[in-house]
Amino acid sequence: MHTLAVDIGGTKVAVGVCDENDTIVRSWTVPTENDADRINETIAGLYEKALESFDDIAAIGVSAAGNVKQDRRTVNFSANIPAWINYDLSGHIEDLLSKKVPVVVENDANCAGWGEYVHGAGKGSTNMVMLTVGTGLGGAIVLNGELYRGSFGMAAELGHLPMVPDGDTCGCGLRGCAERYVSGSALERFAKAAIRRRPKDATRLMELCNGNVEDLRGPMISRAAQEGDVLGLYAFNKIGEWLGRTMAAISAVLDPDLYVIGGGVIAVGDILLEPARQAYDRFLQASAYRPHAQIVAAQAGQDAGMIGAANLSVR
Repeated sequence: MHTLAVDIGGTKVAVGVCDENDTIVRSWTVPTENDADRINETIAGLYEKALESFDDIAAIGVSAAGNVKQDRRTVNFSANIPAWINYDLSGHIEDLLSKKVPVVVENDANCAGWGEYVHGAGKGSTNMVMLTVGTGLGGAIVLNGELYRGSFGMAAELGHLPMVPDGDTCGCGLRGCAERYVSGSALERFAKAAIRRRPKDATRLMELCNGNVEDLRGPMISRAAQEGDVLGLYAFNKIGEWLGRTMAAISAVLDPDLYVIGGGVIAVGDILLEPARQAYDRFLQASAYRPHAQIVAAQAGQDAGMIGAANLSVR
């Protein structure tokens, strides 16, 4: 038996045929259209292409960036695709298939978190939280070995925990959300602010952005930090501290045994994880009198979303 996994990202749609062990055995990547109908047609077309070599595809699992209802079919809202408002994504795709199979839709962070749980750093955990530090801050929750979606499918929006009263305005419209302080964009803001305050220490960062601080991007800061640059390390210490604070707040509610940290920013490893662990220990309630969750880097890589979507499509 095979499944078709689809990961709809902001710039590309990744599609893979997965075997019974969720191993990707054939894959395609195409640019993401901003039009819902074109996305549906792309997925259906690649499904037909996959059928040419794999005639036993039992289900299609779709990882979608948006709020997905508990029915695992309908996208409540997505910032990327305007038409995805109470949108039956499963139904629209199923209508285009020549050979009918169920289409199961999951939130992209849930898919990545489940991929890590079944085939990555989360294996063996009972209660796991994954946080993906990218442009924003995504989350996934596994409780007692099951993906936790909440009553309405809206759980694990952990990037929107209110961390700072009347803090920075978030893209969601609220203020002080965790992702304003733990994300690639937060990393850039912290580094740019440090350059303006400490220009004498900014030589390396200014070299990397060719003297224009507004062109400074996360990979440049990561490179500088890995070279030991003081301001690069400062920026990672800041988002690491806020990551630790966020995990401490989550632990007050969920008490997981493991945090898995993914996303592009985790490429620096302990440069981010060590300040996060220190802040977690500091801000955890009753820290001296309770076991602490492990905090580790993700292992499943960029395919975690597809792996999770494939596995969840037949559960």
